Amino acid sequence: MRVVLDTNVLVRATKNATGPARELLGLLQAEEHVIVILREILVELVRVLDYPRLVAQHRLTPEERQEFATSLDAAAEHVTLPSGTPAAVSSDPDDNFVVQTGVAGHVDVICTRDRHLLHLNVQAYCAGFGIRVLRDTDLLDELRQSAADDDAAGA
Repeated sequence: MRVVLDTNVLVRATKNATGPARELLGLLQAEEHVIVILREILVELVRVLDYPRLVAQHRLTPEERQEFATSLDAAAEHVTLPSGTPAAVSSDPDDNFVVQTGVAGHVDVICTRDRHLLHLNVQAYCAGFGIRVLRDTDLLDELRQSAADDDAAGA
């Protein structure tokens, strides 16, 4: 499966985080999945992880925050967007590059917690490219079920 993880999911997946996003990132990295990323997503991730509220919440040093971004950078498949203005899909213009990353990267899923990206208009646009837009918990449930099915088939 090819997946774009939105910044709001990546922030919840840092090494000191617990919860679905952290488990999801681990499953995506441990199995035969591809995380597709755009340089702008990494830049936004580093910027957001520097917010004082998130620094206090995740208790990561500047070096650990950079290391997290660098590890994602190394593990992910990078895409570049075609030149020109990306299609305006989301009511939040800052979210359009996430959608366009999915389109350019030929992904199966855009994983987000952003209400703008979860909007039916965005989902319909993405469906035209064969892309599903899922919350982290929904994608995690799907991956868990797939792993359980594989275990049952192997038994």
